[in-house]
Amino acid sequence: MENINEEKYAKFQVTIHFEMDDDFMSLVPKHREYINELIDNGTIDYYSVSMETHRCWMILNAHSKTEVSDYLDKTPLHKYWTVEIDELFVYDSQSYRLPALQLN
Repeated sequence: MENINEEKYAKFQVTIHFEMDDDFMSLVPKHREYINELIDNGTIDYYSVSMETHRCWMILNAHSKTEVSDYLDKTPLHKYWTVEIDELFVYDSQSYRLPALQLN
């Protein structure tokens, strides 16, 4: 996959609720390989998982909700998921800001 040019894409917040069974954990390594690939090529900006609440959150760069769904359908864990996809109007974080000025 080639690197994403963020300026051509919208940002989408993905909230995933997941259920686990005996096979779930065996699929995690392949899932992480795929997620790492999407992070490395700029498709995913942010990825976090709570085992306490069985939820996952991601920020994805894509043209549409359908494209986001297509990305998510390719992970081996997709059958365990209930997914919400919201296009973002504002997305701000420290990583999008200039570093703090430090005087020597």
